[in-house]
Amino acid sequence: MNETTATPPATGVKKAKLWQRLLPLLITVACFAFLYNRLNHAAAAEGTRLLPYLAKSFEHVNWYYWLALMIPYCFFYLIFDSLVVWKVINWFNAKIAYTDILPIRASAYILSLVNEQVSKGAIALYLNRRDGVPVWEVGSSMLLIMFCEIYSLILWATVGVLLRWGSFPAAFHIIPGIALGVAVFFVFFQLFFSGKIGPGISLRDRPIFRAFRLAKVWNYAVVIALRAPPVLAGVVVYTLALRLFGGSVGFGEMLGYLPVIFFGAAMPGPMHSVAILFWVLLFPDKPGQMTAFGFVMHNFFIFFNAAVGLLFLRRAARELFG
Repeated sequence: MNETTATPPATGVKKAKLWQRLLPLLITVACFAFLYNRLNHAAAAEGTRLLPYLAKSFEHVNWYYWLALMIPYCFFYLIFDSLVVWKVINWFNAKIAYTDILPIRASAYILSLVNEQVSKGAIALYLNRRDGVPVWEVGSSMLLIMFCEIYSLILWATVGVLLRWGSFPAAFHIIPGIALGVAVFFVFFQLFFSGKIGPGISLRDRPIFRAFRLAKVWNYAVVIALRAPPVLAGVVVYTLALRLFGGSVGFGEMLGYLPVIFFGAAMPGPMHSVAILFWVLLFPDKPGQMTAFGFVMHNFFIFFNAAVGLLFLRRAARELFG
C-alpha cells in the first residue's frame, strides 16, 4: 500500500504540561495509599504488623513452578508482539524481515521501563535510519497497533463476561454494553478515515492518521487475531499462578478479569500500581496475597522482558547508531 503525502514540517518538541508530568505520580500515590490502608487493616485484624503480614503472602509460593509458567509466557508474548509490529510495518511503512524487527522490539522493552512512548520512538528511529521511513509514518502505525490492542481487550473481556455472567461482580456486566458502543464507533471511524463520510474534514489528512487512512477492515481483524494467542496464554498463566497465591478462579472468569487488569496495567504510573489495585478490588478477602500476586506478576513481566532486550541491545545499537 502506498500513499503520497507531504512530509510535515519539523517542529520543536513540546514540553509536557505540569499536570501531565504529575498525573502518573498522583495515580501511583492514590493507589498505594488505598493499598496501604487496606493492608494495614488486614494485618491488624490478624494481630500482626504490615511487613510480616505481606511477607507471609510470599512464603508458601512454589517459585520454581511460578517461573516455569512466567518465563515461557514472556518469550511467547515477545514473539507475537514482534509479529504484530512486523505485520503492520510491512503493510504501511516498509518491507522488512521479522528477524530484523524482533531485536529492535525486544530492545525497546528496556525503554518501556521509563516510558512506553519512548520505546515506540526507538522503533520509529530504527526504521528511519534503516529505510528512510519518516518517523511520523511509523508513529501512525504504532497508534493503529494501540487502537487494536484496546479493541482486542474489550473483545476478550466481553467473551469472558458472557460465558460466566453469573460469576462476575455487577460492575463487569457493563462490559458487553461498552463493546457494543465501541463497535458502533468503529463503523463510523472506518467510514470517516476511508473518506466515505465527512469528505471535507481536514482532521483525516493529518500525517499521524496515515495508517488509519490506508487500513482496511481486514487489517484491523488480522491485528486483533494476532493478539489473541498472547491473551489466551495469559489467561492460562494467570489462572494457574493465582492459585499459587491462594486465589482460585476458573479460566472463564479470568478471561473476563484479565483484559480489565491489562487496561489497568496500561495506566500511567510506576510498578503497574493500578493493575495491583484491581487485583485487590477483585479479591477483597485476600488483600495481602493479591497485592503480592499483582506486584510480582506485572513487574516480573516488564523487567524480564527488559532483560531479554539486553540480549539484543548490541545488535539494535549497531543498527541504530552504526
